[in-house]
Amino acid sequence: LLTVTMFLSTLTPKFYFALTVTSSFISGLIFVFEWWHFRKYGTSFIEQVSVSHLRPLIGGAESSPPAPAAFSAGENESSRQNMPECKVWRNPLNLFRGAEYSRYMWVTGKEPLTYYDMNLSAQDHQTFFTCDTDALRPSDTVMQKAWRERNPQARIKAAYQALELNNDCATAYVLLAEEEATTIVDAEKYFKQALKAGEIIYRKSQNCHSQSPQHEAQLRRDTNVLVYVKRRLAMCARKLGRIREAVKMMRDLMKEFPLLSMLNIHENLLEALLELQAYADVQAVLAKYDDISLPKSAAICYTAALLKARAVSERFSPETASRRGLSTAEINAVEAIHRAVEFNPHVPKYLLEMKSLVLPPEHILKRGDSEAVAYAFFHLQHWKRIEGALNLLHCTWEGTFRMIPYPLEKGHLFYPYPSCTETADRELLPTFHEVSVYPQKELPFFIHFTAGLCSFSAMLALLTHQFPELMVIFAKAVSTVY
Repeated sequence: LLTVTMFLSTLTPKFYFALTVTSSFISGLIFVFEWWHFRKYGTSFIEQVSVSHLRPLIGGAESSPPAPAAFSAGENESSRQNMPECKVWRNPLNLFRGAEYSRYMWVTGKEPLTYYDMNLSAQDHQTFFTCDTDALRPSDTVMQKAWRERNPQARIKAAYQALELNNDCATAYVLLAEEEATTIVDAEKYFKQALKAGEIIYRKSQNCHSQSPQHEAQLRRDTNVLVYVKRRLAMCARKLGRIREAVKMMRDLMKEFPLLSMLNIHENLLEALLELQAYADVQAVLAKYDDISLPKSAAICYTAALLKARAVSERFSPETASRRGLSTAEINAVEAIHRAVEFNPHVPKYLLEMKSLVLPPEHILKRGDSEAVAYAFFHLQHWKRIEGALNLLHCTWEGTFRMIPYPLEKGHLFYPYPSCTETADRELLPTFHEVSVYPQKELPFFIHFTAGLCSFSAMLALLTHQFPELMVIFAKAVSTVY
């Protein structure tokens, strides 16, 4: 101790200044490296090394991550790994370009649809509305080119050319209904003409579809056109306030074409039934389509949560619940909300109006911000209609994130949250919309620690440079105490 004291008494202020500068520089390098490692790999390098290498050396067992619960979608591990992460789906409730998207652009001057989204729609139209036999009918040949046109006016002009060649060209009426009609009433008139022409062509294709593969492809195309037109007519009726008529049209369409469940017509039906407040019918639809063999959606998960919340939300009070505990019905409602939030964590902020909405895109990414925008845009009114439902959501939704194992990507009830949703959503949503990102990775402890250490040592270096004598006295006093 005497030797150490004598050694410290011989040190000059320059030594202390050099020591603090060196420690500040080294801690700064560590901080920069930790930050770079976190940005690239999402973990702290120091924490990773300590858990992987140092803990076994000092006799600690590496804690294994908690096993996730059974997937609600019922997939085994292999199917979960093979599941496509960023499959983009057609929005079942997408708006009309001429009557809705264009009107928004006229009023605000902002383009509501991205080029990527519209390009996906062009690909859909070419897939659904064209086939190899189009060369046999001049009007269909014109429409095949029309779907590939980028300019809206060129597409509309081509549709009129097709009608001049064939007044019963159903796809030409579809294009005019989608893009030229400036009101829903006008769109409905075009779709009624498309329905009349489409039914005639469909019956002809049915009679000769077995003659050759080309005729079978033509029947498939004509079926797609007919289903599309009937669905859009039902949506027109819904938008014009004829809700019961819309529900009947959707039910008939699902009964007539049961194999086309991938078009998610049931989501249109759910929204219309909620508008009618026919909650028993909503539950019946959920019982049929909330199935392990079908891909989940925010509409299914959050509608199921809404029905469970409806049973308890009117009398729910957080203070009372914390004092007496949750009842069975309240537990079921909370679990349903947790299930929905884990499937799509972006929705609650839109339903609680913590984040502003934009017009939904024509395509959505399941579990992404685009799906959340599309769901909340149409279903916010249904949550507001049920007294206390939003209050229950507000009190419980954040608890989901405490239940999901760390890291958040592991999941709990569903397969892990896809890591590519942010990139895909930025392509689907307009640039003026702030894309919601999940999971928000928290900064590891060692980044905070190294940042603090770097700042503290830099401050000591500055003080030593400005007040060398005082800092030497302080250092010797500290060393004497310890």
